[in-house]
Amino acid sequence: MELYRLTAHELADLLKTRQISCMELTQAVLNRIKDVDEKVRAYVTVTEEEALKRAAELDEEFKTMESNSPLKGIPAAVKDNMCTRGIKTTCSSKILYNFLPPYNATVVEKLDESGFILLGKTNMDEFAMGSSTENSAFFVTANPWDLQAVPGGSSGGSAAAVAADEAVFALGSDTGGSIRLPAAFCGVVGLKPTYGYVSRYGLIAYASSLDQIGPITKDVTDCALVMNAIFGHDPKDSTSAKVEVPDFTGFLKNDVRGLKIGVPKEYFGEGIHEGVKKAVWDAIELLKDLGAELDEVSMPHTDYGLATYYIIAPAEASSNLARYDGIQYGYRAENFQDLIDLYKKTRSEGFGPEVKRRIMLGTYALSSGYYDAYYLKAQKVRTLVKQDFDRAFEKFDVLISPTSPTPAFKIGAKTDDPLTMYLTDVCTIPINLAGVPAISIPCGFSEGLPVGLQIIGKPFDEGTLIRVAYTFEQNTDFHKKRPGL
Repeated sequence: MELYRLTAHELADLLKTRQISCMELTQAVLNRIKDVDEKVRAYVTVTEEEALKRAAELDEEFKTMESNSPLKGIPAAVKDNMCTRGIKTTCSSKILYNFLPPYNATVVEKLDESGFILLGKTNMDEFAMGSSTENSAFFVTANPWDLQAVPGGSSGGSAAAVAADEAVFALGSDTGGSIRLPAAFCGVVGLKPTYGYVSRYGLIAYASSLDQIGPITKDVTDCALVMNAIFGHDPKDSTSAKVEVPDFTGFLKNDVRGLKIGVPKEYFGEGIHEGVKKAVWDAIELLKDLGAELDEVSMPHTDYGLATYYIIAPAEASSNLARYDGIQYGYRAENFQDLIDLYKKTRSEGFGPEVKRRIMLGTYALSSGYYDAYYLKAQKVRTLVKQDFDRAFEKFDVLISPTSPTPAFKIGAKTDDPLTMYLTDVCTIPINLAGVPAISIPCGFSEGLPVGLQIIGKPFDEGTLIRVAYTFEQNTDFHKKRPGL
C-alpha cells in the first residue's frame, strides 16, 4: 500500500486500528520526498530527524491511549512564513535565511496539540509576494502536473507538496489568492478563511489587513479536519474574531438542494481561458442538476479590485518590512560605513526585486502628498468592493467563479512582465479585500492541467462552503486524479 497517497481521514482509520504505525507512515512520506522533491522542489527545509522522533513518541502514546484527534500521527508541511520553534523560518528570503524563531505560530501550536507530525517548511514567493513561486530567493518550485509549469503562488511549495504526495496536507497563507491559486494550479483543495477566523500570531506579515492562514488538502473532508484544528479565537492576535467554531465535519453533506448560488458575470469576462470557462460552467450545471438554484449576479466594482489591492497591499508591506534593517533579524550586509549605510546595503542585498518593487510602490502611496490621492482612495474603493459582496449575499448563499483565469503557465512566461503576472490573481483578490471566505476545489482539466472552482461564502459561513464543495466532490472524481510523477 502506498501510504503517502492516502488522505488524512483514510490514514486516521489505519492508525486508530493499529494497521499502520506513525513511524511507518512518516517514513513512507519522507521516502516520497526523497524520491520526487529533486524534481518538484517543494521544500525549503525537511525536518526528517524531528519528524521521526515525533512519530516514535506518538507510537508510544498509541500503545496506552486512544487517539482523540483525527490528525494524530499525520505528517504535514507548513509554509515557510509561519514561525516554528527552533526550525528555520526564512520566508524564502535572503534577509531571513538564518532566522530561528523562539516560538511557534498559533496554528502550528494548535496542530501540535492535535498530534500532527511536521515534515518541514515549504517554498514560497519571497514574503508571499507573487503568483508563481518564482520569486523565492532560493529556487523555483515546479508544478507536479507539468514540471515546466509554475505551481501558482505564493503557497506554491505547500500545494505542490500535497499534489505530489510529499505531505498529507499543508498550511498556506492567502493575501490575494495565495492559497487558492496554487490549489487550483496543482489540482488540490485550498481554503482562505474569513478574516479573523484563524489566528495570524506567528505569521510573518506581508499585508496585515489581508493575510489569512488556511489549509491545503487532498480532499474536502481533510480540509474540514484541519479547519477544526486551526480555527478559533486567539488572544495573542488583536484581529482574531471571538466567534464560535462549529465542527466543520458536520457540514460534509452530499446535498445542495435549495441552496441559492450566484454567478458573478464580471468573473467570466475578457481574459478567462476558454478551457477554464468550460470546466467551471460544467461544474455550475452539475450543481444545478443536483438541486441548487442558480442566477446571475453583478459585482460592479470587481474591475477595480486589482488596482485597489496593489495600493493597499504594498502600502502595508512597506510598513511591515521596515523592521528588516540588519540590526534585529537575519541578514546583515558587510563593509558598511555607518548606520544609514548598513540599512541601505542590508535591504538592497537582502530583498529580491519583487519585494523591492512592492516596498517602493507602498512607500510612494503612503508618502506625504500622495496618501489622500492613492491610499485613502483605495480604502474607499475597498469599501465599495465589500458592499458588492454584502448585496450579493442578501440574495445568495454562495457565489461561484473560476479560481484563476488560466491554467498553470510555463515557468518564466510572465517574469518579465509584472503587470501581466498581477492579473493572475484577478479572480481571487476581491475576496481578500472584502474579508469573506472562499475555497478552491478541482473541477476539471484544460490542456492536461487542473482547473479550480472558486466557491465564495458569507463571513464566518465556511460550513456552507464545505457543504457545496463536498457535494461537488462526491459527484465527480477530479479530486482523485494524481500527477504521474
